[in-house]
Amino acid sequence: AGLGTASTSLDGLFDGGARTWSFLPSISIPIFDAGANQANLDLAQVRKRIQIANYERAIQTAFSEVSDALVQRTTYDTQLRSQEALVRASAESFRLSDLRYRNGVDSYLNTLVNQRALYQAQQELIQTRLARLSNLVTLYKVLGGGWSERTTDGPAPAPAAPPGPLAAAGLMAR
Repeated sequence: AGLGTASTSLDGLFDGGARTWSFLPSISIPIFDAGANQANLDLAQVRKRIQIANYERAIQTAFSEVSDALVQRTTYDTQLRSQEALVRASAESFRLSDLRYRNGVDSYLNTLVNQRALYQAQQELIQTRLARLSNLVTLYKVLGGGWSERTTDGPAPAPAAPPGPLAAAGLMAR
C-alpha cells in the first residue's frame, strides 16, 4: 500500500507534492510461475540430502581414521616393547661373547656376529620408535589437531637508523 501525491508537470517535479510515502511493506508473489517455485524447492531439497550424505560420509571417514590410528598405536607399542627386549637380549649376548673372547674361550668371529646382531636390533628399535612417533602425529591430525606457527621470540628489533650527516662526514665523536 502506498500514499502520496504527484505532479503532472515537470516544473513541479521536485516540489513537495512530488514525494511518495509508503507506510506498509508490500509483498510481490507471482500467481502463475509454471512450476518454477516447486522445481526450486525440489532442487534445494535434493542439495540438502546430498550435503547430509557428504557430512555423514565425512563423519564415518573420521571415525575410521581415528580407529585405524588407535589400532596402529597399540600395535606399535607392543612392537616397541618386544624390540626393546630384543635389544637388551642382544646386548647381553654381545657382552657375554666379548667376555668369552677376552678370556680366550671363543673366537672373535662370534663376538663380531653378536655385535652385528645387536646393531641390527638397535636399528630396528629406532625404526619402530620412528613409526610410533609418526603414528602419534597421524593420530593428532585425525583427532582434529592442526598446525599453527608461532614464534616465541619477541618483536623484531628495529632497524638501525641511517647515519646522520655528521657521522657520514666522519665528524662524530666516538
